Amino acid sequence: MLIGEYTHTIDPKKRISIPSKFRKELGKKAVVTRGLDSCLFVYTLAEWSKVAKKLSELPLGQSQARNFARLMLSGAVDVDLDSLGRILIPDYLKGYADLKNKVVVTGVYNRLEIWNERHWTEYKGKIEKQTDILAEKLGELGIL
Repeated sequence: MLIGEYTHTIDPKKRISIPSKFRKELGKKAVVTRGLDSCLFVYTLAEWSKVAKKLSELPLGQSQARNFARLMLSGAVDVDLDSLGRILIPDYLKGYADLKNKVVVTGVYNRLEIWNERHWTEYKGKIEKQTDILAEKLGELGIL
């Protein structure tokens, strides 16, 4: 299970160090793709296989489904974790997520998310103010 929040720096070679807590579960390879809310998603190979299969089964006749699958699948890239647990982020993904010097790596159960530090702080602040409303909605769905 991938959980937690860690701040890291992108090095001059555009590499991000994956927190040691996550490295064992990720293994030596992972998949990085465009995420939602202007962050990047990082999946284990096994989890990415599940996600990609679901995306490939979306109806081609529906433009929103087709567009979403296209965005996620075309943006995906295999990455290797080096001996220090760093991954290289391609320029197009770095630009998509507006990654600067400082980034936040969050564990979200079955994936990691990589955020621009300022965007994460703003997003988290907004969501934290809505905790009661979100909990109530989840309660209506029978989740809480």
